[in-house]
Amino acid sequence: MKKSALATLVLAALVSAPSAFAYEAGDIIVRAGLTSVSPNDDSSNVNVDALGGNVGMGVEVDSNTQLGLNLVYMLDSNWGIEVLAATPFTHDVKLVDTADNGLGLGDGKLAEVTHLPPTISAVYFFDTNSAFTPYIGVGVNYTIFFDEDFTGAREDQTFTDLDLDSSFGLAGQIGFDYQIDEKWLINASARYIAIDTTADFTVADVKGSVDVDIDPYVFTVSVGYKF
Repeated sequence: MKKSALATLVLAALVSAPSAFAYEAGDIIVRAGLTSVSPNDDSSNVNVDALGGNVGMGVEVDSNTQLGLNLVYMLDSNWGIEVLAATPFTHDVKLVDTADNGLGLGDGKLAEVTHLPPTISAVYFFDTNSAFTPYIGVGVNYTIFFDEDFTGAREDQTFTDLDLDSSFGLAGQIGFDYQIDEKWLINASARYIAIDTTADFTVADVKGSVDVDIDPYVFTVSVGYKF
């Protein structure tokens, strides 16, 4: 009888323990950690009307890692609204495919650009009856560009007046929370964000532009707390 009662108590504890980790309506989850933006960039060729339009060059954008922050408000045990924020990301922009156009500009670093990509998503958390809770989400991103500056060497080549348009785009993500206890958790996620912009500039007092589909993959590892 004692063994049977003990087994019943252990089984009840194992069954009920995960429910202590389950999300509920009104829960607020705050996460902070490292977020890396890795562009999957695909630029058009640089266009300068005074030189006949397409001058046969393109641009590439490198990766950058910053402090990532996000907050989730749970509507019920499965659905939540998430807001993604971060400290500003700064990317090197490189000029490529310059060899055949005869302009003598050369491949290499062209400029530095800083941006913020705030994103709001609807997120669905799957029931697993465990501390491991995977989720998927879809949302809308608005990316703001600022501090767009050509490098000193490019300024010597008379590049000036760099300006990038802001971008609206869709965002999708997958991720998981692993709950250490009733309050603390570990999170990892991967996103794809559609970021498309047009960069306008002046070179030798002539206006030019280039369309850039940055479309980054965004990877985050963070620690969270449930209120």
